Amino acid sequence: MAATTTTTTTTRRVRSFKRWLKSKGINFIDALQICDCPLQGISVRTLCDLTLGDVVATIPKQACLTVETSGARDLIEAYSLNDGDTLGLAVAIMYERSLGQSSPWAPYFSVTPYQEESLPLVWTSDEVDGLLCGTSIHKAVKDDQALIREDWEERIQPLLKMESSKLDPSFFRVEDYFAAKTIIHSRSFWAGDFHGYGMIPLVDLFNHKTAAEDVHLVGVSYSSFDSDSDSNSDSDSEVDSNQVKDFTYAYNKNSDNSKMEITPELDDEFGDMKMIMVKHVKAGSEVYNTYGYIGNGRLLHKFGFTEPNNPHDIVNIDMEIVLEWSSWLFSSRHTRARVSLWKKLGFSGCECDTLVGSDYFEISFDGEPQIELLTLLYIILLPRNAYDKLDFVVRVDSIGMEGQGLFLLKVITKPSNNTFVNKSVGDALLTIANIRESIYGSNSLEDDIEALEKCCRVRDKKLYHSLALRISERRILQKLRGYAGRRTSHLECISDFCTISCI
Repeated sequence: MAATTTTTTTTRRVRSFKRWLKSKGINFIDALQICDCPLQGISVRTLCDLTLGDVVATIPKQACLTVETSGARDLIEAYSLNDGDTLGLAVAIMYERSLGQSSPWAPYFSVTPYQEESLPLVWTSDEVDGLLCGTSIHKAVKDDQALIREDWEERIQPLLKMESSKLDPSFFRVEDYFAAKTIIHSRSFWAGDFHGYGMIPLVDLFNHKTAAEDVHLVGVSYSSFDSDSDSNSDSDSEVDSNQVKDFTYAYNKNSDNSKMEITPELDDEFGDMKMIMVKHVKAGSEVYNTYGYIGNGRLLHKFGFTEPNNPHDIVNIDMEIVLEWSSWLFSSRHTRARVSLWKKLGFSGCECDTLVGSDYFEISFDGEPQIELLTLLYIILLPRNAYDKLDFVVRVDSIGMEGQGLFLLKVITKPSNNTFVNKSVGDALLTIANIRESIYGSNSLEDDIEALEKCCRVRDKKLYHSLALRISERRILQKLRGYAGRRTSHLECISDFCTISCI
């Protein structure tokens, strides 16, 4: 579901799918052209100019594939498979697929891949270790694979042994569960508290473009419209631009899905959802949705693709790397004491979202490290007298410490600048960047760039996007070195100027 540019055509399965959409009460304007590309799949283009505020589609919640609308609902409830995660939805997808053409969702499945092959979730162990080695998602993918397999063994496999479940085991294999999970990861949306996560037909055909959203899914109560009429002349399909700006929506950051949440105003069983234009789009252009402001690591992990020059790219520095650097210079006791003081001041890294692994620090697209990393390095490198003074203040005056750590650190230690990057911290950043770089293996950044240039984005998706991720992360590490070098050089210049002035 990445951005596509290849010329596309309307196929028989698309025509069948469009008839099915109508039968389910899903209305959409004729200007939307669902295109089918043999190499890159489905996309949505417009046959005429679309304007900010145009309602281009209405989707009843009952037309969505959720646990509540699936024929497996009673089974899922009976065996407590809908416990807040996406397990229940995965069972619903597998069940409906097992029905073949008898499933009410058969025409929908005809335009939906059985499995999103480009998602690392379904790569082999050798592919994950070989292609993702060193990247910020390597451990996360391996952990996800282990957890999904464990889910199947503990929740799905026992179900197949029960005659009362009446399930066809050939559609509920571990491979089928992984396949369902890839579809949920890359295509499901939040449909409110009643329905939970679900598959929303038509909506999931719009490709993603970071920070370039054309159309947005909302749960607003406008009258349905006649899809045969022109969108610009239908009063029910026009929405004031101020209303568009006021629509309540948010990105769900705490789940295995980063797509838009539906507004709670129609959080019920039978409400409608709308696809509304949030900008003008010219005739002949592809119409894009967005999954949020997401870097290439998360895009590849959750959706199976990357974007060139993604300004939301980051690279992670694990806490273990910082501790490894510190162990080269100081004793374990010194490191533990300094990290403990850092935490007492209210600092922490980013929490790892997997069960295995430690906290980490993010380096931004511009190569700028988190302030939490800078403060940790600064505290580890503090002279003993400054450390003792800071530690004493923290121990005797911890009341009201929350939220005051950064202020207290500045007041007590008086850093030469607000970024805490002195010569020692700059050198530490350079060393840590080199340690992080070494995890990618023996191939250099130039080797990766050369390999990417020879790689076909369509034919070799796994290799192409894993190389793109590695390159984006390694370029950020280059920028981190530049950041450290510039700060250090600036301080040295100031020091030299002061020395000359004194002479």
